[in-house]
Amino acid sequence: MTLPSWLVLKETATMPALIEAFLDPASSTYSYVIHEGAGSQCAIVDPVLDYDPAAGRTATTQADKIIAFVRKHQLQVQWLLETHAHADHLSAAPYLRRELGGKITIGQSISKVQGVFKALFNLEPTFRSDGSQFDHLFAPDESFMIGHLKATALHVPGHTPADMAYLIDGDVILVGDTLFMPDVGTARCDFPGGNAHQMFASIQKLLAFPASVRLYVCHDYPPEGRESRCMTTVGEQRKSNIHVHDGIDEAAFVAMRTQRDAGLGMPTLLLPAIQVNVRAGNMPPAEDNGSVYLKIPINKL
Repeated sequence: MTLPSWLVLKETATMPALIEAFLDPASSTYSYVIHEGAGSQCAIVDPVLDYDPAAGRTATTQADKIIAFVRKHQLQVQWLLETHAHADHLSAAPYLRRELGGKITIGQSISKVQGVFKALFNLEPTFRSDGSQFDHLFAPDESFMIGHLKATALHVPGHTPADMAYLIDGDVILVGDTLFMPDVGTARCDFPGGNAHQMFASIQKLLAFPASVRLYVCHDYPPEGRESRCMTTVGEQRKSNIHVHDGIDEAAFVAMRTQRDAGLGMPTLLLPAIQVNVRAGNMPPAEDNGSVYLKIPINKL
C-alpha cells in the first residue's frame, strides 16, 4: 500500500526540528518557535496578545518573550502559523510580523468561520469572508518549507471548520485544538461549525502516524498535582487519552463529547478573541472618533 506523502517519515538525516515552547498562564496557551538552530529560518505558531477584558487593554508581554528568543538566536521568521481562529486568546501575529517579518497563515476553511461570525457580530460591510486578511491560506495537505525543514499543513476540522495541524520534518506535529494531554482528553466541538464526528476523524488521522511521533498541544489544563506539559506522543495518546484511546469508537466519542460540551461555559475571551482573530489578529477599523471598539452581542450565544 502506498502511503500519503504526509505519512511518510523522513529517510535522510538533516538537522532536526527544534521546538521552543512559550506558555501563557492566563489562557493556558502554548506558542512555539520551530527552527534548526542559531541563524536559521523559523516559524512561530499561535502567538498570544495579552488582553485584559476588564479594562479592554492589550499588552505584548507574551509576544515580547518570543521576540527576545528570536533575536537572541538570530532567527529569521518565515511563517506565523495559526492553527485556527482561537476563542481563548487574541493573536499577536500582526505585532510579530511588524517586529520580525513573516507571513500570517491559516487554513483555507477560515472563510467558513468568517462567514458565521460576520453575521453574528454584524461586522462592517467591507469585511471580506474570503480569508484575504491573511498572507497565505493553506490547502489541505499542502507542503511548505521552514528553512530546510519539510512541513505539511493538515486539515483537522471538528473544533472549528478551519482547524489545522502542522507536520514538521516527519516526526513532529503541532496539533492545535484537537488533542490535549492524555489525562485531559480532547477539545470541545460546540462552537459554531464545530462537529464531533469530524473531530473523531481528524484525531484518527493524527493517530495514524507512528507511535514515536511527537505531538505538541496548543493548551494544557493539568489536573491537580501535575505541572503543565506541552508534548506527548502518538503512542501515549493511543494508549491512554481519556476520551479517545484505542478501543473508543466514533459513536462513543461523539456521545461523550456532546454530553460534555453541553455542560461547558463559554471561554472568557471568546467574544473579543474571535472578532479579532477572524481578521488575522488585527483590530476592527477605528470609528469616526478615532477609537477602536469590540462588540458584545447580547443573547446570541
